[in-house]
Amino acid sequence: AKTTLSSKIVTRCLDQMAEMSVNAILAVADFERKDVNLDLIKMEGKPGGQMEDSQLVYGIVLDKDFSHPGMVKEVKDAKMCILTCPFEPPKPKTKHNIAIDTVEKYENLAKQEQQYFIEMVQKIKDSGANLAICQWGFDDEANHLLYQNELPAVRWVGGVEIELLAIATGARIVPRFSELTPEKLGTAGTVREVSFGTTKDRMLFVEDCKNSKAVTIFVRGANKMIIEEIKRSIHDALCIVRNIVRDNRVVYGGGAAEVTASLAVTNAAKKITGVDQYAMRSFADALETIPMVLAENSGMSGIDSLGQIKKRQVEENNPYLGVDCKQMGTNDMKAQKVLETLHGKKQQFLLATQVVKMILKIDDVISPSQYA
Repeated sequence: AKTTLSSKIVTRCLDQMAEMSVNAILAVADFERKDVNLDLIKMEGKPGGQMEDSQLVYGIVLDKDFSHPGMVKEVKDAKMCILTCPFEPPKPKTKHNIAIDTVEKYENLAKQEQQYFIEMVQKIKDSGANLAICQWGFDDEANHLLYQNELPAVRWVGGVEIELLAIATGARIVPRFSELTPEKLGTAGTVREVSFGTTKDRMLFVEDCKNSKAVTIFVRGANKMIIEEIKRSIHDALCIVRNIVRDNRVVYGGGAAEVTASLAVTNAAKKITGVDQYAMRSFADALETIPMVLAENSGMSGIDSLGQIKKRQVEENNPYLGVDCKQMGTNDMKAQKVLETLHGKKQQFLLATQVVKMILKIDDVISPSQYA
């Protein structure tokens, strides 16, 4: 993970970001099937902080706040109901006009509407829930009733977030109030509202969930552009760690694997007669391009560095020797801990070879100008 992140924008917090990536994968990995579902790792960002403030939350982070400013800011041992039905009186299927010409009729209508809200709130209370998560919004009257009944609520929670929340807390998504039962409630150790500095930005942290196989990487940065770049960098690290879970074999980086492979292909070419050996030698030359470019990008002489590494690998029979990009005084990639996954390295070679084969199949290029 550190090797992946070392060339990215997050180098200042390299250890922290690498540790977060590894811990996130370990939290959601299925070691029996040797697979990782990256959909269970959610990434949330909030501008206005330092990169060092980023953290891994074992639960879900929602970019929402409690619907009423007077509601409690932290709910311990939360039993939440997740609703996809609107918090409002039922609407008729057809259009109706109601003529209200007296105060009594208006009061009856208002009382009837309030009764709907009271029944809805009571059904939530009867189920044993102490937190309501709603996919849709609700008006001030419903909000006030929830506040009066000391029932914290969150509104306008998106579909993807609701599904993740249901997975994490073990809740069942309820489409109608009549179907609300204690068995369909989700549990979480803590649900707390966190505010950031002097801004009005607030977010909800749902922690200590029943199913810890859903985690959130909460990213902080100076602006949206930095946050998006950090997210992309962390995603690369997550993919690398996922590859390790799938296949835990590794090779050494810094061009060491390419030089070793090149020497092996060159030796194999010597045993073959005919035209094929030229193709193999060309393949070996192509593999040497990577350590050469690495050396040039690090401000060193590409040919000299490659020559020295090849010479030492043959003499010392040490496949760990690569380009010392960081000028640490040793070419031993094992000592520098520069690692790459075998799965990723195989894919690189395979895709590069397929591209070359595809280009070689094209024997003629038709220019449009010839037929103009």
